[in-house]
Amino acid sequence: MKGKKTFSDWLTNRYLLVVRNEENFAEKTTFSFTYAKIIVFITITVIFLFSFSFYLSNTILSRWFHPAGRQMVLNKKIIQLSAVVDSLENQLAYRDKALTGISKVLHGDDKFLKQDLAESTQEDTLKDKPKPSHIDSIASVDAELRKEFENKTSLEAEVKVPVRSVANSLSVNESDDLYRMFLFSPINGGMVTQKFDAKAAHYGLDIVAKKDEPVKCVADGTVILSSWTNDSGHIIAVQHQGNLISVYKHNSVLLKKMGSFVRAGEIISVIGNSGELTTGPHLHFELWHNSNPIDPEIFVSL
Repeated sequence: MKGKKTFSDWLTNRYLLVVRNEENFAEKTTFSFTYAKIIVFITITVIFLFSFSFYLSNTILSRWFHPAGRQMVLNKKIIQLSAVVDSLENQLAYRDKALTGISKVLHGDDKFLKQDLAESTQEDTLKDKPKPSHIDSIASVDAELRKEFENKTSLEAEVKVPVRSVANSLSVNESDDLYRMFLFSPINGGMVTQKFDAKAAHYGLDIVAKKDEPVKCVADGTVILSSWTNDSGHIIAVQHQGNLISVYKHNSVLLKKMGSFVRAGEIISVIGNSGELTTGPHLHFELWHNSNPIDPEIFVSL
């Protein structure tokens, strides 16, 4: 009489799985197993699959399907974009202020210059430290000369004190930065017929050249103005590094649009005779630094 099998016997009872060829019953391979081995294998497989699924749900899949994971990624991008937007807003505000000043000057509005001078003078008085920042300001080294000139009113018709350009009143660091920049000549073989004269509100150079002579950009930069005005005709302005802006007036043709990036020496227009304030074909060339005009002959070899 056979004894009753226990659960332990059922688990440890060995079985043999034989794989044979269906046609000739030739034995191909055999597998020896017990129910205990099968249960252990299934358990390990289930644990592995569960662990792997949990790992994926908390790492890779969370970025695609989990709302919190996607929100964290979006928040990080939003913070980065906010910092970039703040920086761009500051740069645009400064550029808009500079363009507003230049636009007023180009259209003959001298009130802007006088208002700038009054604010600068008031600020210098409060700080008790002279800091020339405009075309009509005179450096502290010329204070005695200015007093002497003002006191001798009877000699006004005979004595002429030249107004110093902003280039002469720049700080040492600003002047050094401008001198380090290599500026191309805007015209090849041109002749200067009228020089920079801030006192006469002539904030640039009049350069005469051959007909249809190409006008070149003096340095790398971005075109911030490419338009037409009644006084200056076809006018183009380029923003360079170091808050330097170059302006080219009375062109016959403009070859670059606003927002275009131009290289130093690249042709941007053609010399002409456009606008009301012109007496013949020539280029009126200006340089502006921190919204102040400077003498181009100091920094450009013509």
